[in-house]
Amino acid sequence: MHTSITAAYLTRFRSVAASSDPPAELLPLTGAQRRFLITRRRDPQSRTDVVPLFFAYPRGTVDLPRLHRAAVRLAAHHPVLRGGFSTVRGTPVLRLGAPSVEAARAETGPGSTAADALRRALLDWPADGPALRLLLAAAPDDDEELLAVALDHAACDEQSLGLVTAGLATAYAEDDGAGPAGDDDGLASYREAVELQLSAEAAAANAAAHAHWSARLGGPGGPGDPGAPAGPGASGTVARTTGMLTDRLPAPTGAARSGVFPALLDAVGAAARRLSGPDRVLALGYPWGGRPPGAPPVVGCFLNTLVHPVPPGPAAGLDELSAAWWDDLDHADTPFDEVLHAARSAGASWTGALDGLLTFEDLQRRPPLVLGGTPGRETHLAGRPLAAPLAVSASHGADLLVRLAWDRDRHPDAAAEAAFRALLDTLRRHLHPAAGD
Repeated sequence: MHTSITAAYLTRFRSVAASSDPPAELLPLTGAQRRFLITRRRDPQSRTDVVPLFFAYPRGTVDLPRLHRAAVRLAAHHPVLRGGFSTVRGTPVLRLGAPSVEAARAETGPGSTAADALRRALLDWPADGPALRLLLAAAPDDDEELLAVALDHAACDEQSLGLVTAGLATAYAEDDGAGPAGDDDGLASYREAVELQLSAEAAAANAAAHAHWSARLGGPGGPGDPGAPAGPGASGTVARTTGMLTDRLPAPTGAARSGVFPALLDAVGAAARRLSGPDRVLALGYPWGGRPPGAPPVVGCFLNTLVHPVPPGPAAGLDELSAAWWDDLDHADTPFDEVLHAARSAGASWTGALDGLLTFEDLQRRPPLVLGGTPGRETHLAGRPLAAPLAVSASHGADLLVRLAWDRDRHPDAAAEAAFRALLDTLRRHLHPAAGD
């Protein structure tokens, strides 16, 4: 019988924690956290996966020392923002310590913009840097300043973003200049949430899940890996450049609203197929899940990355795609490393590399970041580092904001623009059929 990867990890962690001094300094990692940490340890040239939000404020609104104190106060309540990720005797762990936060000004050089300064800072994220960075930038003649609220993805998922913005706003408003002490209630809540998550992951690594993902992703016809980029960034010595295209569609209504995510999967598949060609099965990744039932609301990374295969040839109908997606969701708790194991044990040559990523955010779940009584105006910056050759983000609020970002070392701009048209055409066909193309 296959021993789950999660169960084996927990056995190693308990041994390491029992021999540490004191044991309470170490906490186990969720499957997603382990994946992020192992990936960056295996490839020293890889960048830390970062989750950034960008807000514009009237110049002079943000008091940087006060914002830093607010971040420290926030970290006192959330252990994943204290200390850092490390490896002890080959076992990935979270080692508790001081608040892992930074608040700094990103300096603009001659002729550069605030957006340029923030992009440079995010591209230069230290490999073992803080979990939370607050970076403020403005060019000399700007009426506004830009604030980046950026988190190590291993410390943050979508549900965490609302906790972070709300917690920062509250701590900023209540700032009294005093530094907070540690929060034992926060530690107990975080430990409970992680242990519940690990129990769910271990239970989901069962024979039925293995059979499902073997059938979906295994065999010689399973996903292959994206080819190496042809540009100078392939060597790791030159930072890759990324582009971004944006459009807004009307928010879907009625029956179409429940079909937004399958429509997005089909649309991203159309874009990825346009970029990657017709010769192999593509692997699209998308984060799914949240806190286990009964888990406390804590900042952390509890998502799982599910894999959606896009076969060569004509696209399947949306009904067929939706049915397969619903079957996938029955096994959504199966950790990514178990899914990869199932695919490879069934004959796939896939190493886990993804051809594209899809993220979907419900904006109603995240409050605005209010500092000094002023709500920040959220904006989006092109040029962010990507974890895949193609990344699509969709934000569902008053409308559906769709952004496609791509690695310019792999795909020329003209090809990305054609892929974006294919994506939008597919979305309109599924979500707004009466409007036509």
